[in-house]
Amino acid sequence: MLNKFLIFAACVLGLANAAQAASQLQVFPFPQPIRYTYHNDDFTVRVRTPGGVWQDLYEYKVKVDLDTQQTASMVYFNFDGAVEVAVQKNNGSFSKVAVRPVAKGIPVTIKDGIAYFTLKRPQNLSIEFDEDRLHNLHLFSHAIRQDMPGAGKVLSSYDIVKGTTPDLTQPVVYFGPGIHSGEFRLHSNSTVYIDGSAMLKSPLIMDGVENVKVISDGIFDGAEMMTIRNSKHILVDGPIFINQPAGTMRCITSQDVEERSIRSIGGGQWSDGLGHFACERVKIVDSFIRTSDDCITLYNHRWDIWGDTRDITVTDTTLWADVAHAVMIGIHGNTPTPAHPEPEVLERIRFDNIDILEHDEDESEYEGAIGIMAGDDNLVRDVTFENIRVERIEEGKLFNLHIAYTPKYNTSPGRGIRDVTLRNISFSGKGSPSASVIAGYDAGRTVQHIVIDNVMVGGKRLTGAAPNLLDIGPYTGAVTFK
Repeated sequence: MLNKFLIFAACVLGLANAAQAASQLQVFPFPQPIRYTYHNDDFTVRVRTPGGVWQDLYEYKVKVDLDTQQTASMVYFNFDGAVEVAVQKNNGSFSKVAVRPVAKGIPVTIKDGIAYFTLKRPQNLSIEFDEDRLHNLHLFSHAIRQDMPGAGKVLSSYDIVKGTTPDLTQPVVYFGPGIHSGEFRLHSNSTVYIDGSAMLKSPLIMDGVENVKVISDGIFDGAEMMTIRNSKHILVDGPIFINQPAGTMRCITSQDVEERSIRSIGGGQWSDGLGHFACERVKIVDSFIRTSDDCITLYNHRWDIWGDTRDITVTDTTLWADVAHAVMIGIHGNTPTPAHPEPEVLERIRFDNIDILEHDEDESEYEGAIGIMAGDDNLVRDVTFENIRVERIEEGKLFNLHIAYTPKYNTSPGRGIRDVTLRNISFSGKGSPSASVIAGYDAGRTVQHIVIDNVMVGGKRLTGAAPNLLDIGPYTGAVTFK
C-alpha cells in the first residue's frame, strides 16, 4: 500500500512539475527614476506559474470616468500555459470579489484577505472588490512574443532609465525599454516592435503608408491618439493606452486594417476608444476598451474626411463606457452639397462575442449601449449584433436604432436604417435602464427590416413593444421577433 501511495504522490508531483515547466511568465519592470509617479498603492498584485515563485507586478494609476474623475489601477504581463494571480487590497476590508466579464467564469478564492485565481489563457479583466467599479484593478495579459527583440533578456528596473528613439526609416524598428517621446511618423513596409518595458509619451502616426505592423507589449501614456490615415494593410497588435486626454486610436479613410489586442483606459473628455471614419475592411479582435466617450465608433464624413464605411468586424472584445455608448454607428456623414453631391453609406458591419460591462449616458436621445444613429443623410444597412452580453446599464438603453437629426452634430437627418439583426443578446437588467428604441424620422427616412432574435432583458425575452422594455416609434416597418 505504501508503495502505491508513493507512486501516486510521485505522479502528482510529476504532473505539477510538468505544468510549471510548460508554463512561462514574462513581467516588465518600470523605469526606476519615476517609479513612484505612476504607482497606485490600492493593490499589491503578484503572479506566478503554477507552484512557482511569486513575482511582484507594477500597479499603474489610471484615470477613469469623466463624470467622477476617479483613479483606478492596472497591471499587465505575458504568459504561456497557466498562471496563478494573487491580489491584495491594501485599503480597507472587503466581503466579496468579482472578476469580470462574468461570462469568463473565473472563480476566486479568498484566503487571509488575499484574492487568488488562475488564468489558463491570456485574458483582459476587471477585478472588483465589493462592486467598486471606479477603483478597480484592470488586469491585461498576452501570450509571450517569441519574436520580440530582446526576448529572454532579464532587466532590472535600474537598467531602464531613458529610451533611445530608434531610426524610424528602417524596415525593423524597436522601441526598447525606457521612456520615449517625439514625433513618431512611421514609414511603409516596416515592422515596429515596442518592448514591454517601454513607455511612449507620443502617438504613432501612419499617414499615407502601407504594409506596416506595430507589435507592442508596451504602454502609451498620455499620448493624444494613434493615427492611421490614408493607409492600407496595417496591423496594430497589443498596445496598452492609459491616461490619454482624448481618444485612443483614430482610423481615417484607410483599408485592410487589423486592430488586435488593443487595451485602453481613458477618463478624459471626448476620450473615444477606437474611432473610424470612412474606412473599409477593418477587423477589431480581442480588445478591452474602457472610455469616457464611445468605445467603438463608425462614421463617414467629418471635417475634411469623406467616404463610405463598409466590411467592419468586431469580435471577442470587452467594452466599458463610463460615459456614452459601447458602440456608436452613423451619426456623422455627408449632407449633399454641390461640392460633394453624393450621400454616404455604412454597410456590412458585424459585432460578435462582445461583453459590455457598463453603459452610462444622461442625454436620452444619445442613450444606447448599442447605438445606430443615422444622421447627415447616411444610410446604415446590413448590420448584425450577435452573442452580446451586457452586464450593467447605470443609465441608458440596451439598444437605440433611430434616424438622428441633432443640430449640435447634424446638418440633415439620416436617409435610413435597413436590415439590422440583433441575435442572442442578453442584458442582466442591472442598473436603471430605460426602454430601447426603434424609430424613423419621416416617411422618406425610415427604419426597416429589423430582426430581434432571442434578445433577453432581465431574463425576459423581447417579443414586441412593451412598457419599459422597447418603444417602437413611427416610420418603422418589418420589425420581427424570434
